[in-house]
Amino acid sequence: MLLRKVSVLLDKQWKAASKNKLAVVRRELVGVVLAIAPFNYPVNLSGAKIDPALIAGNVVMFKPPTQESISGLLLAKAFEEAGIPAGVFNTITGRGSEIGDYIIEHKEVNFINFTGSTPIGERIGRLAGMRPIMLEHAAKQIVAGAFSYSGQRCTAIKRVIVLESVANKLATLLQEEVSKLTVGDPFDNADITPVIDNTSADFIWSLIEDAQEKGAQALTPIKREGNLLWPVLFDQVTKDMKVAWEEPFGPVLPIIRVTDANEAVAIANESEFGLQSSVFTNDFKKAFEIAEKLEVGTVHINNKTQRGPDNFPFLGVKGSGAGVQGIKYSIEAMTNVKSIVFDVK
Repeated sequence: MLLRKVSVLLDKQWKAASKNKLAVVRRELVGVVLAIAPFNYPVNLSGAKIDPALIAGNVVMFKPPTQESISGLLLAKAFEEAGIPAGVFNTITGRGSEIGDYIIEHKEVNFINFTGSTPIGERIGRLAGMRPIMLEHAAKQIVAGAFSYSGQRCTAIKRVIVLESVANKLATLLQEEVSKLTVGDPFDNADITPVIDNTSADFIWSLIEDAQEKGAQALTPIKREGNLLWPVLFDQVTKDMKVAWEEPFGPVLPIIRVTDANEAVAIANESEFGLQSSVFTNDFKKAFEIAEKLEVGTVHINNKTQRGPDNFPFLGVKGSGAGVQGIKYSIEAMTNVKSIVFDVK
């Protein structure tokens, strides 16, 4: 593959530090960008990685998700038909366990843009070394945020932390909303459809069984057929249950009751993850106070967690990621700053 070292003037600024010196500060391409996409948004999240990299003048090596490689190949064909020169956009298919380590550690890769699970992200971080990595009303919004795409979204609501004073009412409303969800075939436009594979279904089922064994109260029927799981709403979930901490990536929603907002924030921040949170309250002053304390990349006020427009910053902290996505931020991340200083004596 031939990498054309063409400097792209993305952000040109003239800076006068003194009367005798003048600097041109600009951004240049980083080189080869490895874009690794997840299965749940195989086109959107791929495009969010590929487009800014190409705009910045980089060469892209695209690794589509194993389970959704066809969509990745169709996307690659679209780029080819759009006129992207041969060798500038490249596609690599195959299981991550077989080819992933090789391409991540390859000396020609200058930048890795990855979306996926925390364990894989941590592995990529170890293999990548020092290279940069980009490693996401109330009842209706909560149910929509938790169960859309059958919960297979990094931004899906994973748990509800609610004040005891309103917990009974909210639990009833959530139960009513979940009961409206349809279960079945995606071609029948069902709300809840099979998760990606049986391995994922087994993991989700293990969280359900653990919660049941430890006393969680199921507010919905618990049923499974292969990798199709009916939506589960748990109340009275406690901190010793796995579902309180582990990401199911499936149609399971636990309710954790707390005595006050401070306890809610403490439990939220105790998680190893930190992508997004939602705060539902009529007290906007309180909402901002809580938002400032939450250790996450984005806080939504009176709305479900969600990706948002692609020009918004999208980021996570702790185990949920490193770096910022969003067109402006991605372009900045996939370029290097260069300063050229003139002596004008």
